[in-house]
Amino acid sequence: MTNIPETGRTPRVQTRLVVIQILVLSLLGTLGGRLWYLQIREGAHYQKEASGNHVQQVVEPAPRGSILDARGVPLADNETRLVVSASRTELLKQKDDGKAVLTKLAGVLGMDPKEVMQKVRLCDAETPQPCWNGSPYQPIPITDEASPKQALQIRERAEDFPGITAEPEAVRRYPGPGKSNTAQVLGYLSPVTDEEIQQAKDTDSPYLRSDMVGRSGLERQYDKELRGKAGVTRYEVDNLGRVIGKAKSDPAEPGSNLVTSIDARVQRVAEFELDKAMKAARQQYDDITGTNYKADSGAVVVMEAKTGRVVAMASAPTYDPNVWVGGISAKDYAKLTGKNSDYPLLNRAIQGQSAPGSTFKVVSTAAAVQAGYDFNGKYPCTSSYTAGGHTFMNFEGENFGDITLGRALEVSCDTVFYYLADSEWKKDGGINPKPGRPKDWFFKTAHQFGLGQKTGIDLPNEVTGRVPDREWKQRYWEANKDAWCKSGKKDGSYVEKIAYENCLEGNKMREGDAINYSIGQGDTLLTPIQEAVIYSAISNGGTMYVPTIGKAIVSPDGKHVTEIKPKVRGKLPISKSTRDMMDEALAGVATRGTAAWKFAGWPQDKIPLHAKTGTAEVYGKQTTSWLASYSKDYTVIMTISQAGTGSGASGEAVRNIYSALYGVQADGSIDTRKALLPTPQKGLPEIHTDGTIAAPEIPGDPAKDVEKAQQQATDEGDTAPDGDQTPATTTEPPAGNRDTRRRARRRGSRRTTA
Repeated sequence: MTNIPETGRTPRVQTRLVVIQILVLSLLGTLGGRLWYLQIREGAHYQKEASGNHVQQVVEPAPRGSILDARGVPLADNETRLVVSASRTELLKQKDDGKAVLTKLAGVLGMDPKEVMQKVRLCDAETPQPCWNGSPYQPIPITDEASPKQALQIRERAEDFPGITAEPEAVRRYPGPGKSNTAQVLGYLSPVTDEEIQQAKDTDSPYLRSDMVGRSGLERQYDKELRGKAGVTRYEVDNLGRVIGKAKSDPAEPGSNLVTSIDARVQRVAEFELDKAMKAARQQYDDITGTNYKADSGAVVVMEAKTGRVVAMASAPTYDPNVWVGGISAKDYAKLTGKNSDYPLLNRAIQGQSAPGSTFKVVSTAAAVQAGYDFNGKYPCTSSYTAGGHTFMNFEGENFGDITLGRALEVSCDTVFYYLADSEWKKDGGINPKPGRPKDWFFKTAHQFGLGQKTGIDLPNEVTGRVPDREWKQRYWEANKDAWCKSGKKDGSYVEKIAYENCLEGNKMREGDAINYSIGQGDTLLTPIQEAVIYSAISNGGTMYVPTIGKAIVSPDGKHVTEIKPKVRGKLPISKSTRDMMDEALAGVATRGTAAWKFAGWPQDKIPLHAKTGTAEVYGKQTTSWLASYSKDYTVIMTISQAGTGSGASGEAVRNIYSALYGVQADGSIDTRKALLPTPQKGLPEIHTDGTIAAPEIPGDPAKDVEKAQQQATDEGDTAPDGDQTPATTTEPPAGNRDTRRRARRRGSRRTTA
């Protein structure tokens, strides 16, 4: 007898077979379930995905909307050019990655082979411009200046240039009407990146790989409105890529046009006068440094005082925005970003911040009134002011005796403001304030004027400036304390002494800090656009507006117009009577104060001008020139770094801008026929029924016309109305003028603790 079953299998073998059968059945069940899920449950989805593999897209770029000035003159538009492009995908299929083809292409285009190859490489953290920062699958433009002969060579010899195309395309253009530039305001374009495509894919304005996007200025601020929507045609293709039908077609939708408040004629004058003033400053000798002034950068803003709309905005040094069109060269990129470039890409009207000098005294005046001081009270304008054993000098030791706050603004008396700020510092408890929050009227008022924060102008990357109040000093000290304590020396160099003092009590509001702050020195920083807002508010009665450049967005067909209306930002913290007295004092600056020598002969009875000069000191540099001014219609702010005094460097240029606006001639007469903009532009330019916008021509050069008229009147021996034989635009200051010589070095928080 045996225990082995008839099957001849042991119990262990039978168990193994059962397990295997179960596993096989489980796998079959899983496979069947998966097939059901893919074919039945998700069949429609995968069918759609599969069909996509047989569909190819052809993108038709949308014409980008134009940027126009207030009269409809194009500041940025499009033109058709022959563009030679390279497909990086096709080039990489070749054995040498397309080097031979690109070298041959460079020969046809008359370009350096190295430059051509640089244009098709991809940008990354280690690859400098020129390089391609767009999608690697998008055709990369090599040049947009190909001649018809060059394009024909490439197209007729296609077998010699695989991956290379030469086609007419719409290309961005910055025409510079009337020789205006407007580079930093307009900005520039560059290709969209894969990262940007990914970020915007679920928004209401997704990108296509062919899109060019704004990188700065108005091109960036209004990119969504200007860009439009590219057209996409989808073709059905077979496995060999042959077209077998058209699946769908979405036509391109052109971008909207942006009408701005910029007047191209005034813009040209502002740019010209800024450049001219900087060149003139470089011819002047600085007796402090023993060299001529460097005048390395500057800015000017012309704003409508009653709306906040910007009529002109210039920044120097500047550049030609057309260098970005078609891809920038290595040489041009170095000029814009290199260490010796002075960084022309910066818009110094909104990004250039520096100590405002005496132009800040309007804020200090308002602060004194808020603190309880009488505007018409008498305050000592002595030759010097002593605090904490240290002496702070007035300009050249001048002494005007007891004067009002209005007169202190006219003659820009430092010691009056030293006294007021020091008195308030002491009332607040000095370097160790009493329990409870100090009133800090001088700092509080600056914040009420909107300083220390962005104005909100419709341009990207605006900076805030700085109000160095107690909170800021504490934050700054905490961030820099270790470095100060490490480098500071009690008996070391000037810089080491400052570091030593800051290490010990850099977080405290010292007496010297308060004194220097009152005249716009120390750590105080303002931008030209911030000053434009302040002085416009003084002009219009106290209303601060959000500055704007965009005036309206007009649809391509002209049927839809979205106006960008002025927005009120706030009110100046001054009463009407204080504003009126301040207004009168600032008029005195232009007639009998620190700017009078530059505005001699101006028709003040017909077009009253108001001004405030400023000469700001920056350690290690020459003085910065500031001139803030306004009429009933406009505010003009000019600043030039390392150029000398406020009126000395900027006075003539600011006067010439007003002359261009109102048609004022060198002899003080007014010729309305030559006035560029005697009143702010009202309404919008005419929009035709086809959507195009009427644009007047700008004959000649507005800036040269103004200069010619001024020079002609001077050559003919015209005199000022009061009989003074000195020309109204004299470049030599009369003896003893308050703002024509270098201000004596001030001492205080930066050198010692007072």
